[in-house]
Parts: sequence; C-alpha cells; structure tokens
Amino acid sequence: MKAKVGDRLVLEPTHPGSPRRVGVITELHHDDGSPPYTVRWLDDEHETLVYPGPEGRVEAGHR
Repeated sequence: MKAKVGDRLVLEPTHPGSPRRVGVITELHHDDGSPPYTVRWLDDEHETLVYPGPEGRVEAGHR
C-alpha cells in the first residue's frame, strides 16, 4: 500500500454492524508512501497514527 498526503484512507468494517471509516492522510512517516500514516478522520476530525491492515485501501485525493 502506497499513499500521498491528501489521499483518503478507507477502512472497511471487520465486524457486522461496524461503520466504515474514512479519513484524509495528513502525514507520511516513510518517503516511499508506505504505512504508517497520520490520518484525520472525517467523522470526528480526530487525528491518529494508523497501520492499515487488509481491510484498508487508499483512494487518490484531490491534489
């Protein structure tokens, strides 16, 4: 998985009834765009450090 600042990280739920999470990548921690990422979640504007698993995907953001 590779990303750039401004891309969206989408985490699909791993349990029935859990919500999908969508956030904007605000910081990379490796020059090659590999995880982990600092992500600002769209639902609550909270920022967290994320190591996405197989439920995650990166979508190109607006640059």
